[in-house]
Amino acid sequence: MPAFAANLSMLFNEAEFQDRFLLAAEAGFKGVEYLFPYAWPAEELKQALDANGLTQVLFNLPPGDWDAGERGIACLPDRVEEFQAGVDKAIHYARILGCSQLNCLAGLCPSNLDEAEAWNTLVANVEYAAEKLGQAGITLCLEAINSRVDMPGFFLDTSSRVIQVIEAVDADNVKLQYDIYHMQIMEGDLIRTMECLLPWIAHIQIADNPGRHEPGTGEIHFPRVFEALDRMGYKGWVGAEYRPAGTTTDSLEWFRARA
Repeated sequence: MPAFAANLSMLFNEAEFQDRFLLAAEAGFKGVEYLFPYAWPAEELKQALDANGLTQVLFNLPPGDWDAGERGIACLPDRVEEFQAGVDKAIHYARILGCSQLNCLAGLCPSNLDEAEAWNTLVANVEYAAEKLGQAGITLCLEAINSRVDMPGFFLDTSSRVIQVIEAVDADNVKLQYDIYHMQIMEGDLIRTMECLLPWIAHIQIADNPGRHEPGTGEIHFPRVFEALDRMGYKGWVGAEYRPAGTTTDSLEWFRARA
């Protein structure tokens, strides 16, 4: 059975962020992820992890100004120095939190930016991040996010584009973060795609479609997906990154059924 991690940016929002670690542990999760840790001192987050016996599974590199609508800066030629500083900041947090995986958001490509320049910038930034993270023993994940519903203009919107970056960088610690919700929208054929991409997949995230709610609320047959992951021998974490249709506790029936 896959090991599930609660995404604390989306789950248990009925409570303050620091209280969500306890709620996740009480619900039976062994790991947690969230979008960004940078609003809190790393030492405080480490205390919350240790107090609740939780593993920090994943978080993202700094994304630029998230509140202003930025969704990563890795493809932006005028933000390279900021990206590199963000890599150092993320490694600092990862070391304290014991986190062995970080995710890089490629970002939104402005309409006035030449695509080839954006691509070359992204590849160079991923090469830089991969080397720095490799020295720290950390895996760098790249995620494809759908450009149809959630993030129009996101530069990496299919798994094949992520694989192209991975092949261009050619570093052992650069892997694919496969988000089932986003890829159902962009690609479908989930199980066969994951079977093909399994050698590159380091992390999986789940939400149903449409709505990005919990498994069982949409069109994806998650029992078969989980069975397929078991059959494939997938050894990584599966992050529950969905917006509960009601309360978080009520949304966890799929998780309790797997326990």
